[in-house]
Amino acid sequence: MATADNVGPHSLGEGMRALRDKWGWIVAFGVIALIAGIVALGSVVAATASAVIIVGVMMLLVGVVEIISAFSVRSWGRFAFWLLLGILYVVAGFICLQNPFAAATILTLILGIALIVSGILRVFLATQMKHGTPWGWVVFSGLISFFLGLIIVAHWPVSSFYVLGMFLGIDLIFIGSGWIAMGLALKRRA
Repeated sequence: MATADNVGPHSLGEGMRALRDKWGWIVAFGVIALIAGIVALGSVVAATASAVIIVGVMMLLVGVVEIISAFSVRSWGRFAFWLLLGILYVVAGFICLQNPFAAATILTLILGIALIVSGILRVFLATQMKHGTPWGWVVFSGLISFFLGLIIVAHWPVSSFYVLGMFLGIDLIFIGSGWIAMGLALKRRA
């Protein structure tokens, strides 16, 4: 129970009881995310540009914080490192904001290569797993990642215009569906 000294739930059960009254808001958030995902899939090029602009703004903010943090560091070597890191973030943020599609091209290539490498590593790790573990699913997941990365890289730079927006739309649909399911489950338990 919440007391005057300590506000908030102390256990998962108390947290779930507190959320039950908010099930409608949770479902509403899920519906908004689901609609945003459908809209993003309807216009993947605009969604790609939006995603890159958001990344650019976040990089600018992080860069400014890094530069400000640099001045609180006492040694010259650390100061220079923090300042350089902050400047790089600011420059990368400006590039994302000035030309979102050029930034999307670079980000898409990095994403494709990362998927290929992670797929290969997952397949390798699955071969090292002991019997009785779900190694088959790990191999399957690794192969999916590998081939998805291969498709992205094979169609690069054209894939840069739609891949990030498509991933954003799919992610928003899954997020929205999850929040809707959670809200409805909380309603049933109320």
